Amino acid sequence: MAINKYNVVESGNVALGQVGSLLETGTDAVSGKKILAIQFLEDAVFSSLTPESGTNRYIGSTNNNGDSTASVTFPQGLTIFGRWSGFQLSSGKVVAYLG
Repeated sequence: MAINKYNVVESGNVALGQVGSLLETGTDAVSGKKILAIQFLEDAVFSSLTPESGTNRYIGSTNNNGDSTASVTFPQGLTIFGRWSGFQLSSGKVVAYLG
């Protein structure tokens, strides 16, 4: 889906993740998605977090500054925004909003 195929209201909805969402409550790998936001239902730790291909502006397993999300606990209630193609949790529960 290319965002330029939508009218103004529809494209705003896409940007807000209203294309859909997925719930991840285990440690299964999620891949091949266009994720715009991740909301944490419980404290969570990623074993991998993959920014969308061709971007280095979003946090991921290894950031462009060399830091890693592997040991970071994201607290319950937090929502992070960006563009990711996939992730895998080592603990916690999240809702990923698609775009």
